[in-house]
Amino acid sequence: MLVDTHCHLDAAEFDADRDAVAIRARDAGVAVIVVPAVERANFGAVASVCREYSDCRPAYGIHPMYVDRAREEDLEALRQTLVREPAVAVGEIGLDYFVPTRDEALQRFYFAEQLKIARDLNLPVLLHVRRAVDAILAQLRSIPVPGGIAHAFNGSRQQADEFIRLGFKLGFGGAMTHPRATRLRALAATLPLDAIVLETDAPDIPPEWLAKVGEQGRNEPAELARIAGVLAELRGASVAAVAAATAANAKAVLPRLL
Repeated sequence: MLVDTHCHLDAAEFDADRDAVAIRARDAGVAVIVVPAVERANFGAVASVCREYSDCRPAYGIHPMYVDRAREEDLEALRQTLVREPAVAVGEIGLDYFVPTRDEALQRFYFAEQLKIARDLNLPVLLHVRRAVDAILAQLRSIPVPGGIAHAFNGSRQQADEFIRLGFKLGFGGAMTHPRATRLRALAATLPLDAIVLETDAPDIPPEWLAKVGEQGRNEPAELARIAGVLAELRGASVAAVAAATAANAKAVLPRLL
């Protein structure tokens, strides 16, 4: 059994063949797919996809790259959605200090307010942490939540250990499959296995075998099986052991998953 802890199955890239994508995922052994929202405008699309496909689980949140389109009333809409819908987490939320044009203060405001919602509702969070790990850890220490997942983790071992101390799992996916990602692959090989969950971030972050010179192929949840194979190879473990452990980790950190 495999669990894809981060997949934007509602994205427009899947509109033409979403049924086929879901079938391929099941055939590849992906039993559960977590579908996080990125803004209030797509809460409905995420809910619809998760009603349509019984192996999908929703999360709702406002992504840091969408905060410039958000309004403060969206936070109350988020709270009400989380109360009404069977969500597994608040997400995708966090900070993104990679994009060159950004309002860091606005990102921090929406991140903090969504952490408060997660705390109030006793929900874990799905974190976007690109180039902002230390700032995110500082917020988590200030506004504790019941754990979650640091999605697409690419920080240091010290930062990884701090996430683990705070009750988080670390998401590994397509980036780990690229041979040049030596630091990330070393982390995947040496972190405690009980700290790792698998993800695709489909349609984004394609694995090495989908990336081509000058372009990137669309990622999809069926690729999780090969991603698990890479993790198993890096750790010198069997694919079955990695699949079982990472699925158990996902269920432990997202109690509403099943």
